[in-house]
Amino acid sequence: MTPRQAARGGSPRPRVRPESGAAPPPRAEVRPAGDQAYLIRLGDEISAANHARVFGALAALDAARPAFVVDCVPAYASILVVYDPLAAAPEAVREWIDAALAGASRAAPARRVVTVPVWYDPEVGLDLEDTARLLELAPETVVALHTGTSYLAHMLGFKPGFPYLGTLDERLAAPRLPAPRLAVPAGSVAIAGRQTGIYPVRCPGGWRVLGRTPLRIFAPERPEPFAILPGDEVRFEAIDRERFAGLSAREAARDGGTA
Repeated sequence: MTPRQAARGGSPRPRVRPESGAAPPPRAEVRPAGDQAYLIRLGDEISAANHARVFGALAALDAARPAFVVDCVPAYASILVVYDPLAAAPEAVREWIDAALAGASRAAPARRVVTVPVWYDPEVGLDLEDTARLLELAPETVVALHTGTSYLAHMLGFKPGFPYLGTLDERLAAPRLPAPRLAVPAGSVAIAGRQTGIYPVRCPGGWRVLGRTPLRIFAPERPEPFAILPGDEVRFEAIDRERFAGLSAREAARDGGTA
């Protein structure tokens, strides 16, 4: 698995910016990140405009990618370019980056729409009721707000296939849990701040869990292991227990009972 597939975002988390009234995009900032990588920073906010800049730059880098480049890892508003220091001097890598960025497109990339079914219920939505109380909303309103918009998959990170999706309705903005859980079940759909995401595997986590999807969003044995990719438009659909059970059985049968 390459660094892009793991898509680990290590740069500081940018703040969320409203999409209207956006300022002109800043110039790309390129700086060393250790002795075998450069960080290209294209903004400092979570926005569709910066997402388009990231993927325009990524396409330009990939189109002229020399052998000394190991990987290009996109994040909210930056790209990490990893290179082989035994194959190219830092100066040569920087020259290639500058040349590629000069021809980058700023047009928004085409988006694939992915619908994710979710069972929103306290049985699997471990924080649904507590989060509703915190936000002074009814649980049904929390569900309606969460399913009432579509989200842009800005990047994958934390765990293979974990999608960082934005931007959450401001009425659902809630802090992370005071203490993370030692084990969050795979498929848990959760929120934190103005972001929402899906836990691809059972693992520790501190986001507020509202429900669970029966889909395996990370299945390494499949030809296409990631159900959601950066750039996708993601929509959540509320389902009941019966449909959750049926879809879970279908996923297990698809993978020979290994789900």
